[in-house]
Parts: sequence; structure tokens; C-alpha cells
Amino acid sequence: MSELLHRELSFKIVGLSFEVHKRLGRFCSHKQYCDAFEILLNHNKINYEREVEIPIEFGKDKLYGNRLDFLIEKLIPVDIKAKKFTDTGDYVQMKRYLFATKRKLGIIINFRETSIKPKRILNSKGEY
Repeated sequence: MSELLHRELSFKIVGLSFEVHKRLGRFCSHKQYCDAFEILLNHNKINYEREVEIPIEFGKDKLYGNRLDFLIEKLIPVDIKAKKFTDTGDYVQMKRYLFATKRKLGIIINFRETSIKPKRILNSKGEY
């Protein structure tokens, strides 16, 4: 069996997401979930960047338009959702984030679900 990528950190992220969902429920806004998640990151002394603009390289130029909710410990992009269900577009969006940031693991968390099921998305072309 292969080792789980960024095991401890990804478990912490998932645990914090369950705490947010437990305390806020499923009917808050995207911003409220992000704010609560950020508070827990701070309380747990986890380094992060919020609303990170991530360009895609196009030769010597950069193309903008991707904004990531969180980049945790400069390792794991986290995309927060507050919608009825996640779909292929959300998966493709995370793959775009992973490509642009050159990371191997991203997590999508949809707080609108009755029971949240954080999704780990892998990028086989990541550098980290």
C-alpha cells in the first residue's frame, strides 16, 4: 500500500472542515465557511494564504483569472464550496489550480452537504 500524500496535514484540514460543519451546519454562505475555516486555521497555528491569485504561465507571460480559497502550508490548495453538490466543473477547477500551483494534492470541501465528504484530488504532474 502506498503512503498517503501529506497525510498529517490533510487529516488536520479535513478535521477542521468537520468542526466548521458541525458548528455552522449546512446553510451558511461561502464567505462564512471560509471565515470560520480561517479562524480554526489560526487557532491551530496552521500557515495558510487566503484568496490566492494563481496565474498560469503562457511562455514568458502569465494568464490570470484563478483565485484559490486557501493554500495551506504552501502545499495543499483547498477549495471551499457552499452548493447543493459538487460536479465535474469543481473537479476540473481543482485540477486547474493544481496545474497552476504545481502541487500534487488539492482538497474540495462542500459545506452544503448534509454530511460533508472532503474530496482529495491528485495531480500526477505536480512538483511538490
